[in-house]
Amino acid sequence: MAVKTKCIYEKSEPADGYRVLVMRYWPRGVRKDKINRWERELGAPADLIKKWKSGSIKWAEFLREYMKSAKQQEEKIAELAMLAESRDITLLCGCRDENHCHRKLLKKLIDVKTGV
Repeated sequence: MAVKTKCIYEKSEPADGYRVLVMRYWPRGVRKDKINRWERELGAPADLIKKWKSGSIKWAEFLREYMKSAKQQEEKIAELAMLAESRDITLLCGCRDENHCHRKLLKKLIDVKTGV
């Protein structure tokens, strides 16, 4: 099975499989029936996002800090990894630029646990 990533504002598709929102705050205009699960603790901390968006930290530092917060969520990451072994899952976030979004790093953490 596969772990995919997607912006929550993109159209949902059957190929998404099990849809997991990984944001601290609920995204505006999104109905609750558009996701299967909300793991707010896997979202980037609000203060970290503010630092990144204000330009006070570079992307590399954002990633390091996100990794520190993700280490505290090992159990949730392991749960998603177990789920990914039996079905496709899609990690969802409001960021439109996947290259500068924590969901890409979270996908890698899950892939490591599943042995991908």
